[in-house]
Amino acid sequence: MLAGRTLSVLATCLIPTALTLAVIHATGSATDLGLVLACELVPQLVLLPIGGVLADRLPPQRVAFAADMVRGLVQLVIGLELLIGTVDILHLSVLSVITGAAVAIGTPTVSPLVTAVVPPEARLRANSHLGTARGIALVAGPGIVGVMVVTIGVGWSFVLTAALFILAAATLGGLRVTRHERPAGHSTFMTDLAEGWQVVRAHRWFWTNLIGHGISNLTAGVLMTLGPLIALRELGGDASWVITYQCGMVGMLLGAYLAPRLPIPRPLVATSLGGAVFALPLLTFAVPAPTAVNAAAYFVAMLGLGVLNTVWQTVMQQRFEPHTLARADSYDALLSFAARPLGLALAAPVAATTGNAAVLVVAAVLVGGSSLGLLALREVRTMGFVTAKEPVRKPVPEAAEEH
Repeated sequence: MLAGRTLSVLATCLIPTALTLAVIHATGSATDLGLVLACELVPQLVLLPIGGVLADRLPPQRVAFAADMVRGLVQLVIGLELLIGTVDILHLSVLSVITGAAVAIGTPTVSPLVTAVVPPEARLRANSHLGTARGIALVAGPGIVGVMVVTIGVGWSFVLTAALFILAAATLGGLRVTRHERPAGHSTFMTDLAEGWQVVRAHRWFWTNLIGHGISNLTAGVLMTLGPLIALRELGGDASWVITYQCGMVGMLLGAYLAPRLPIPRPLVATSLGGAVFALPLLTFAVPAPTAVNAAAYFVAMLGLGVLNTVWQTVMQQRFEPHTLARADSYDALLSFAARPLGLALAAPVAATTGNAAVLVVAAVLVGGSSLGLLALREVRTMGFVTAKEPVRKPVPEAAEEH
């Protein structure tokens, strides 16, 4: 499971850079690049809840297999068109739509795969391994694409990406999974889709954290837009941002690695604090502080994110019944996928009117306030991990719990 999901996430991380280079080779137009990237993003936003339903209704390894195979075949087609010289923007746009749909279908399968393969007491460590692998893929992905493009060309880089997806799909055939039974009775696809939203609404600790995660991703988009601009104009150039960004990636890897090794009696308190520290680099760039200070702040922020992601996934896997887990996870991913591009799009136009510092300070207040505000909820302050001997209690609406 770990090997297959690592290959899948690495291949996924290769696509944006490779796709950008493919468009540059095809037309070199920034408008065409925006169109192709949008064609991949929009299906993800529309279809993620549907992917959650599929992963809850069907064995998740089958859904993940289909998603990986589709993405592999799409990358293979793009690679062959580039090698032959027949690629155009219409083809890339259509293939990007298919890729985005496959991402939406495959993303909600990860948590159900963990619960189907890993016993409850080992899930925090399993999520740590997955988070570490994802962090390595995020760091290494652009560099790997760059090396492949220089050595073998952009077309062959797509072919190798396709091979990674196909290998990832092949690993799923060797999984021995625990079969999670669905409740007795017949339900339609649309009924399950509606039930997914009801599951989210029924659990206050969950949907309030989703809002916090959305704000965190929004502010991350702001930093990803304004941070490089400030580094280039005021802090000595590209090297300042590269140093800061790489320190953050190291922090995220370390956070994912440390999460199962830290004493965390109250996991949702830890995730709230992990989200709040993202205010630090927003404030240091607002000054702007020297590169060393920015790098240290971003390191701490991403370390907190690494802990947050690992612990949060474990809490979800313990607190939701298996037949609703993928649908809950799909809404978490939906907010993340939607909020960061929004931050990327809004940061520069707003900063042009108000100034960089004002936008960054407001973003810091938003992410710090929303994350720490979660501590006002009793269930956030008191919820612990489910131990190996403690059965997962069937979730009930928060209103009932308060009585």
